[in-house]
Amino acid sequence: MAIKVEQYDSKHVRAAIEIWNEVVREGIAFPQEDELDEVTGDEFFKSQSFTGLAVDEDTGEILALYILHPNNVGRCGHISNASYAVRSNLRGRHLGELIVKHCIDKARELGFGILQFNAVVATNIHARHLYQRLGFVELGTIPKGFRMPDGSFEDIVPQFIDLT
Repeated sequence: MAIKVEQYDSKHVRAAIEIWNEVVREGIAFPQEDELDEVTGDEFFKSQSFTGLAVDEDTGEILALYILHPNNVGRCGHISNASYAVRSNLRGRHLGELIVKHCIDKARELGFGILQFNAVVATNIHARHLYQRLGFVELGTIPKGFRMPDGSFEDIVPQFIDLT
């Protein structure tokens, strides 16, 4: 399967919100609780510094996506933040690695000096291992920083990578 990452376009809104909302419904990775519809989704994906779609070049199917945006403003505006989503039936096929690497390159291209993740859930071992392999540094642990769907709390592990 040949895969390319391309910039979000409104024509892909249905596929993009389907992937995004699946992660929101799972409730174990994204802080968002509300699902996107076609209107709010299109606005959301267009409002990012970059929204990347991993596309199967043979079928045109959207397999995964990421959003990239500033983590803060002003004196901290050089720090970016991102979120990643892969269709659940395609996880474990290195699509996450593909989009994280693309995101790192895109963040550099857009002039960001750091890519920071504020709320990586400690139990998200696959993501944490991927980030470590790619050179991210874990900054410590925030106890009970993420509320799970059952109301319990998990630790979060903020991390970053220097893009300079």
